[in-house]
Amino acid sequence: MTQPAPVLLWFRYDLRLDDNPALIDAAAKGPVTALFVLDPALDGRPLGGAARWWLHHSLTALSAALAERGVPLLLRAGDATAIVTEEAARIGAQGVVWNRGNTPWLRRLDQTVPVALSRQGLAHRITASDLMVEPEAIRTGSGGAFKVFTPFWKTLQAHHRPAPPQDRPETLRGPGLPDGPIPVPEDWGLLPTRPDWAGGLRAAWIPGEAAAHRRLGDFLQERVQAYGNRRDFPAEPATSRLSPHLRFGEISARRVWQVTEALTGPDGLPFLRELAWREFNHHILFQAPDLHLLPLRPEFRQFPWRDDPKGFAAWSRGKTGYPIVDAGMRELWQTGWMHNRVRMIVGSFLVKDLLIPWTAGEDWFWDTLVDACPANNPGNWQWVSGCGADAAPYFRVFNPVLQGEKFDGDGAYVRRWVPELNRKRQGVHRPAEAEDLFRTPGYPPPIVDHNRARDRALAAFSALKEQNTDSTDPAE
Repeated sequence: MTQPAPVLLWFRYDLRLDDNPALIDAAAKGPVTALFVLDPALDGRPLGGAARWWLHHSLTALSAALAERGVPLLLRAGDATAIVTEEAARIGAQGVVWNRGNTPWLRRLDQTVPVALSRQGLAHRITASDLMVEPEAIRTGSGGAFKVFTPFWKTLQAHHRPAPPQDRPETLRGPGLPDGPIPVPEDWGLLPTRPDWAGGLRAAWIPGEAAAHRRLGDFLQERVQAYGNRRDFPAEPATSRLSPHLRFGEISARRVWQVTEALTGPDGLPFLRELAWREFNHHILFQAPDLHLLPLRPEFRQFPWRDDPKGFAAWSRGKTGYPIVDAGMRELWQTGWMHNRVRMIVGSFLVKDLLIPWTAGEDWFWDTLVDACPANNPGNWQWVSGCGADAAPYFRVFNPVLQGEKFDGDGAYVRRWVPELNRKRQGVHRPAEAEDLFRTPGYPPPIVDHNRARDRALAAFSALKEQNTDSTDPAE
């Protein structure tokens, strides 16, 4: 009996077997050969260092899971359009299947790859994307795209509930793998060499689909009930820490939504609301592909940002003299992740206390976060800067001392990441106010006076507002 021609399954940032529409479609057609192409065009810019580390281990886990079923995962680097076409022709594929992209760059490939395949007489099929709702499917009453989160969230709940996730196919076969899973090529350079800075990442994370499902299960069993009240306290393990798994598609947002709703009922709503913020930022990205470069509010292009290399160096190294800021930046450098409340605090400090452009912070996070996402990372930076969709108002300037005292009252988070302050029992968030005799040796004084910096920022933002009194508000 003649074996049917293989189907080429093209993985992008959907590195999983569960709820993978393209995988289900391919498995129903015949033996499957999988492909991942490392191409900067996937994100519009090269991945940062921490995300590259995660991608290496995620691909390793996926390759092993597919190999158990006899499916090879081909790993290629270069131009995705050319490589997908070449590999499909090389293996004699009956066609190529992939999931629709969830970013503008992936959607461009969704247009160029079919053209290249058709020129070679090769068939293709594009299945559902990783988004819970397609951007063109959810609209305001006037027919426009949402630019304010709360009405987006209400409409999503009322009229656009995510489609049920699909289980992994019961039957998945490939041509066989006599030599076992294919390793990620060393010359891709996804892992650090010298110095090996990834020790903290290895200690903090296990990438891959299996780890994603374990993490979701642990969160729903142990912490989701307290999420709404405790998620802002960085010393507590109250958040899901699913963000890097979602970023690389090791678990789908549909699956997270479905399991959360089934197991928690109303207790899960605060968590699902945050999942919807992720969706909202992706929808904003489709309206503004230059989200990481240009403010959504065009008047902010005239903002008088400061060029301050010393200030940026102190911020990025966690040496600002503000303990909650320094703790967050050191947690980021050590683990590739930072608690969301602390992300807001350190972001506000950079753009409002130091008046350093938000794009500099976005770029640093892009390189150091394991969950650096082309939608959420710039979306969150624009939010805290006051120039994005549904952004925090410009006059909202986080006080790093008061934020630390409110959300890390006993200083447990600060002491964990700023060991210089370990012995300080009182006033851990105000070390600069101690008498000279009791000041902590080795810990820097504040690089800026917050009250003066706040006044300076408000003056700059007020002047910008006066210059643009005729500007229209992009919110709808």
